[in-house]
Amino acid sequence: MLHLRLITPSDRTDEVVRLIEKTVGTTHLVVLPGTARDPAGDVVMCDVAREAGDELLAGLRKLGIDTSGSIAVESIDLSLSERAERAEADAPGEGSDAVLWEHLSDATHEESTLSVTYLAFITLATMIAACGVVLDNSILIVGAMAVGPEFGPLAGISTAMVRRQPRLAARSLIALLVGFAAAMALTVAFSLFMDAVGLFTETQLEADRPNTGFIYAPDRLSFVVAVLAGIAGTLSLTSAKSGALVGVAISVTTIPAAANAAVALSYGDTKQTWGSTEQLLLNLLGIIVAGTLTLAAQRWLWSRQPSNTP
Repeated sequence: MLHLRLITPSDRTDEVVRLIEKTVGTTHLVVLPGTARDPAGDVVMCDVAREAGDELLAGLRKLGIDTSGSIAVESIDLSLSERAERAEADAPGEGSDAVLWEHLSDATHEESTLSVTYLAFITLATMIAACGVVLDNSILIVGAMAVGPEFGPLAGISTAMVRRQPRLAARSLIALLVGFAAAMALTVAFSLFMDAVGLFTETQLEADRPNTGFIYAPDRLSFVVAVLAGIAGTLSLTSAKSGALVGVAISVTTIPAAANAAVALSYGDTKQTWGSTEQLLLNLLGIIVAGTLTLAAQRWLWSRQPSNTP
């Protein structure tokens, strides 16, 4: 279940209440006239089944509540109510299959913003992975994958393509490209420093690396894994099962490939640099394609469900 808290202009409250009442899957409707101060108006609250949430939010936006008032949405972890159970049973479809497009756009917008924190995480992840490739240490590689924040912009690009939001697409693409470029440039400097103090050597990079050699040797399976990870990651976002994102992060070779390319570049090894770059681009492409097709399929399948407003 979702909990909606609305601030509505007094002259639009009746329309909002009628919309909520005719939406199948809503319950616990509360109207508090004149209680809102900023912006001034009425406060309207209700609970709605997740599978009916996107349609209700779209209706509220058509009434202009997002511009003349406010719309706040919270997930309800526990609701002990027979009315809530009936509302969920009456709403067509399954809550785990429903996509809250407004929430998805907002979440990907936040995760795909080029911020200092984002740059710090992607740079630190790449440096950790650089240590992993030089030492041929798979534990460090897995740790770097988990730290990397690159799935946010990738999901943002997929969401923008399905929803036709060019600003979100541009923001996500900038975060992705600038983030990786900055992380790789700083990792080249980091590699040179580590070499200067004797902690990295070219011999370690060029030696047989049974645990990390795959990073600069992409093949068709790399693309397959990226596609599967993109599907899983997208489903985890749309179904609010964020725990699956950790598994997605450690199943694709994006951060390690960027790190290997940076270290190889610092030593002038063009073969490993190009191989790692190809691995990176292959994984990014696979995730974007899979994420876009998954969202498009979810949108089409959900459109086949009966409407929540009779």
